[in-house]
Amino acid sequence: MNNQKGIIFLMKFNEQKRVVFLDPNSQLSIKDDEKVEIILSPSLYWVQKIKLPVKYIRDVKKLLPSLFEDILPSGNYNYSAYKNENEDESFFIFAYEDKKIIDLASRFGINSSNISSVHFAQSELSDLEGAVKINDSQSIYVKDGVVTLVPCCWIEESGNIDLENIKLSKHKITLAQFGHIVDNSSLYKIASVLVVFSLLFFSEYFITKQKISAIQEQKSKLYKEYDLKPTMFQNKAILKKYQGIHQNQTTLRQELSKKLKQKNIKLITYKNNNLKVES
Repeated sequence: MNNQKGIIFLMKFNEQKRVVFLDPNSQLSIKDDEKVEIILSPSLYWVQKIKLPVKYIRDVKKLLPSLFEDILPSGNYNYSAYKNENEDESFFIFAYEDKKIIDLASRFGINSSNISSVHFAQSELSDLEGAVKINDSQSIYVKDGVVTLVPCCWIEESGNIDLENIKLSKHKITLAQFGHIVDNSSLYKIASVLVVFSLLFFSEYFITKQKISAIQEQKSKLYKEYDLKPTMFQNKAILKKYQGIHQNQTTLRQELSKKLKQKNIKLITYKNNNLKVES
């Protein structure tokens, strides 16, 4: 039984994922829960081939928003880049909208959980020779190293795209399913506000804790100085006792003051909380 489970697991692990070309004008038929690897049509991203005097791709990625800001229409974009292996200091840089891609995939019945990987046509089809037809009205071909989308009428001869024998590259992107809800600049602003509030909260917490420690220290000193009992209950009982004594003494003084105003006082007695004045 265990061997059968192991064989089933191995078959699923080695199961061939279907490669699909995603374009608004594609004609796709996707089975339920079919795992797919997507190649994005040039219509779903913006691409530039540029030369930059930098060595590492991480340095290029820091510049991507500014490199695209003058050419992109309004929208919430993510960015990607990889080095052009055919030219020194040359890079391919990309801008794309996650929501637009996810919505289009969903329209063709592709659930985001069934997407194994997402690639640009630029990285997967840059070795094309001649033009390739991707739908009834459009073809792609490579011009100056860039995979370009053109109307079929511009190309005299074009074959059909063959995805069955394609070997995908390591260049892929991860789609942010909720990144479109708040754009990156807003996220940074929100994060900054949260950081400030967090700092204020912890500062207030630290100050309050210091004040509590000071009060506790003063309380201990008072307990020791006045020889108070260790619990608040005991101290309240003592306080109540002395408040009663104080009240009795106050009442006694008031009565005595009244009695002393009498004339010909012969005898004053105080017994069992009773004050008597004899004339």
